Amino acid sequence: MTTPSERAARGRAARKRVPRSSHGRWIPSAQRPHPIDVLERQSQDRLPDLVPLRYGRMAASPFAFFRGAAAVMAADLAAQRHTGLTVQLCGDAHLLNFGVYASPERTLLFDVNDFDETLPGPFEWDVKRLAASVAVAALQNGSSRPRAHRAALLATESYRTAVRRLAGLGELAVWYERIAADDLLALVHRDERARFADRLARARRRTSLQALAKLTEADPTGVRHIVDDPPLLERATDIDRVTLGKVFSDYRSSLAEERRILLDRYRFRDAARKVVGVGSVGTRCFVLLLEGRDEDDPLILQIKEAGPSVLETYLAPSAYGHQGRRVVCGQRLIQAASDIFLGWMTGPEERHFYWRQLRDMKGSAEVETMSPAALRDYARLCGRALARAHARTGDRIAIAAYLGGSDVFDRGVADFALAYAGQNADDYAALGAAIAAGMVTAAPGA
Repeated sequence: MTTPSERAARGRAARKRVPRSSHGRWIPSAQRPHPIDVLERQSQDRLPDLVPLRYGRMAASPFAFFRGAAAVMAADLAAQRHTGLTVQLCGDAHLLNFGVYASPERTLLFDVNDFDETLPGPFEWDVKRLAASVAVAALQNGSSRPRAHRAALLATESYRTAVRRLAGLGELAVWYERIAADDLLALVHRDERARFADRLARARRRTSLQALAKLTEADPTGVRHIVDDPPLLERATDIDRVTLGKVFSDYRSSLAEERRILLDRYRFRDAARKVVGVGSVGTRCFVLLLEGRDEDDPLILQIKEAGPSVLETYLAPSAYGHQGRRVVCGQRLIQAASDIFLGWMTGPEERHFYWRQLRDMKGSAEVETMSPAALRDYARLCGRALARAHARTGDRIAIAAYLGGSDVFDRGVADFALAYAGQNADDYAALGAAIAAGMVTAAPGA
């Protein structure tokens, strides 16, 4: 086992391969694939009737495009030299993939909250995606280029200082590190605290019981079922419900024994296909309505298809042959605490899925309406949360030594973020041109 000084030396040695200032460069590769070609390849295995909705949602704004273009940026990051300092990547660490949720102890935590693309890889890929999302959001919200650069710089600085702090802690202390949402109020700009507190209160109300009122209705006999709202929410056919019942036991076996006992206390009531997110639109996703003690004791689970990570083309294949298990194990590694109903199973056509609660006090920020000060505060929080995730899953001492005590890395990544925001604007325009030319079809982004 290597000593802390040997681990730090490994981090400093990585500077010779990839100087910290070199992160500021963004020059598109001569072999860079066209962004629409990348998106079209992703669409080939998606539900054809939902692909136009995905393009419609991505066409809504530059930030919406960025959210859906993780595969485009993955190819761009892979074309650059990397440090070789590996962590469990989120794989899509943009601003809206952070948020609050309830721990099993019912504490509201702030953390990374999307893991569809998770895979081991170089730590800076997550940092660059986060910083670029900050710059894209800031520019879209009307900030000047210097202010957008400053916001991206603060996100990266927060990441660096948090990693360096965690590098000085013991293993258990790092493993138990968490960010309680209530503790964040003091870190938020005074003018934004009331709004932040309101969002926390709204998150606490986002439970299965609230979802029951929003997503279901009672039939004449008083039995509740999921409301049809095509194409966003469509009740499953009888055949689909039979299929879901058969795979339920497969999912159940992926849970810990005590959670299987808890799950067995619920009865199946209904199922529906659901459209989720921006980049995920077109993947197969269902919601299940389960009933516990009575109709006022619901549990609503989401079943989401898991394909290969967009990073897998450029990194080592996942250690898990099952993509649902890849997502679940990545989430359990990265998050300070995770949903007790996280599990996986294989569905029809040998497709891989993972399961989780649809709502468990989950909440995310309204990035596209944030003031410059609020965006800077939020960027810092996301940088800190990402650092905690990386310190937990990678060699925090080596990464801290690579980052160092100066702002060289911070400025480099902020330079990259601003340049990549320009690239994203060009790619967004390319999508608009492809829609106008009839190359792709976009439906209204509901």
